[in-house]
Formats: sequence, structure tokens, C-alpha cells
Amino acid sequence: MSKLKAKDPLAPERGPVASPRFIVALVLMVLGIAWIAYYYIAFDPMAVPAKTGGSPAFLRDLGDWNYLIGFGLLMVGLIVSAHPSTPLGRGRGVVVGMLGCFLVGLLWICTYYVFSNDLSSIPVFDDLGQKNLFVGIAFMAVGFTFATRWE
Repeated sequence: MSKLKAKDPLAPERGPVASPRFIVALVLMVLGIAWIAYYYIAFDPMAVPAKTGGSPAFLRDLGDWNYLIGFGLLMVGLIVSAHPSTPLGRGRGVVVGMLGCFLVGLLWICTYYVFSNDLSSIPVFDDLGQKNLFVGIAFMAVGFTFATRWE
């Protein structure tokens, strides 16, 4: 008689690495980071020499809403990646995603408080001001979406 192999409770569940949901999550995260980077580089009012504008003009008209769009895309991409069909949504990936988001949020808020007297030397932080707290708390909120998947 052959012995039945008992399922190892510590063995991670395997699944497809490149599921369509994971590709969409990666595209959203990269698009959000690119949106913020492009807006900051193309329309930085503190740049030397001073820039008179940028292209496309609708980005200049949006102003600080560009940061909301960029960080929103990044956060939605992270939330989409918390689904069990993605590598971050199952097994150890959930813990990595959860702790990663919690730590990034905590570091974001701590960095803001430590340098709050002079934010001019830190890119993106200088434009956001008090809104840096929202960004840090948003990262922590995304960490909680990973926490709901933790078994």
C-alpha cells in the first residue's frame, strides 16, 4: 500500500504568475508613478531655469489634482494586486504586500514630520505639504486590503 501524502500546511499555494489581473495591476501602478513623475518634472515651478509651461496644457490646468490622479492609480493598482489570482494576493505575498504598504505609509508620514520645517529639498513632498499625511494614510489603508486576504 502506498502512503498518502499529507498536504503541508506551510507550503505556499502556487498559481499563475502573469494573470490578466496582475498585468492590469502592474500597468496601473506604473501609470500612476509615471503620471506623478511626468507632472513633477514637466511642471515644476521651482525648477531652475523657471519653466513657463509644459505640454500637454490640461496637465498644467489640473494642478495638484495630478497628484491625486497619480497616487489614486498607484493605490488602485495595489488594491487590484491583493486579489488571490495574483502573486501578491496569495501565500506569503499577502504578508509582503501588507507589511510593505504599512511600512511605506509609516515612512512617508515620518519623513514628512521630520523634514516638515523645510520640505524644499524633497521632491513631491514639497508640493504636497499637509497632503503628505493623506498619502501615508492611503498606503496604510491599502495595507488593510491585503490584511483582509491574510489567512
